[in-house]
Formats: sequence, C-alpha cells, structure tokens
Amino acid sequence: MNKNEKFVITINREAGSGGRTVGRKLAEKLGVKYCDKAIVEGLTKKFGLSIERIEEIKAQKKSWWKDINNYYNTLVNSASQPMDAQVKLDNTSIFETEKRILQELAAQSSCVVAGRTGFMVFRQWPNHLNIFIQASMEYRVKRIMNKENVSDEKARNIIAKLDADRETYIKKYEDTSRYDTRNYQLVISMDDLSEDDAVEVIMDYIDRTSKSK
Repeated sequence: MNKNEKFVITINREAGSGGRTVGRKLAEKLGVKYCDKAIVEGLTKKFGLSIERIEEIKAQKKSWWKDINNYYNTLVNSASQPMDAQVKLDNTSIFETEKRILQELAAQSSCVVAGRTGFMVFRQWPNHLNIFIQASMEYRVKRIMNKENVSDEKARNIIAKLDADRETYIKKYEDTSRYDTRNYQLVISMDDLSEDDAVEVIMDYIDRTSKSK
C-alpha cells in the first residue's frame, strides 16, 4: 500500500480482540476517516438510503457526498447519533447499500474501515491494505468480561454467537472464510500487544511497503 496516495485500510477482527479500537486509533494516527457499523448505519438511516435512492440523489445533487461527509462528522463527534429517517431493506439490499456507501466515502478520501466485510468490498480497490486482528480465546473472554461486565460463561456465549454470525454473513456473499489469511496482507495477534502497539506494527508495515512502491 502506498500511503502517499488515496488509500483504504480494512480491519476485520475477532470479537473481543480489540480490533475496532485499533482501527479507530489507526485512523487518528493517519489523520483519515474511520468507518464502522455505527457510522454506516447512521448514514443509511439519516438519508433513507437504498441503492436506488443513492443513484437518484447523486443524479439530482452533485454535492450530495458533501452532505454525507458533513453528517459523517456529526456522527463521529456526537455521543448520541440522531436518526432522522428510517429505511427498511432486506439483507441483500443492506449489504449492497453499505458497500456502495463505503466505496463512495473511500472515493472521496483515504479511510480506515472496521468490519462491514471491508476485505470483500475493497478487494479490487487500487490502493488498499486488508488487516485481520485476532487473539486467543482467553484474551477475548477476559476483554469481553471487563467491557460488558459479564461472567466467563456469558462472555464465551457472546463470542461464539458473534463469530458464527459474522462467518455466516461472509459466506452468504462470498465463497471464502473470514479466517482465510489469504484475504489479508497483515494478520496481528493481540495477546502480547496493546492497541497502541498494534497501531505501531501497522504503521511500520505501511512505511515499509510504501517505500517499495
């Protein structure tokens, strides 16, 4: 990946690994946009988006993505995320709409995308880096217990459900697994790293690969 050109970094992660936090810290370090489930869902609901609606508004109003970017900043900087519109979509339409939103945001400026099947959405993107954040079950359970204030058993149940749901979602749209390391350029285990350490590992990788471009 060349950091001197417009880029997209995707962060796929195991539940409880801290990958979402790594993604946010990485975006701050790079000074670029950060996108995750809350941001994309907020944009979808705010603007009542569907694939058809996206194309309709883009055709009518050239500055639409400026409005999107402005509302994106509202979502990022607000503890409460206002939802002014509602849109009901089936699962396939949701996937396609979120894919289009992410690609439009990435076309405007460099960004870090956490989750949202980013490694699939940007697989053919000209300048991208796909990262997978993982950790041992013990690490993940402890982190979920502390974060959610739940028992060991409850934390394991949460992890098992999230892991299964995310894998099922991936397989619905692609003949691959989120655990297939061939989908990523960089895989990081968090057991012996802090989130800031992981960011530094990624930054070092980016610096090294940028020099080779």
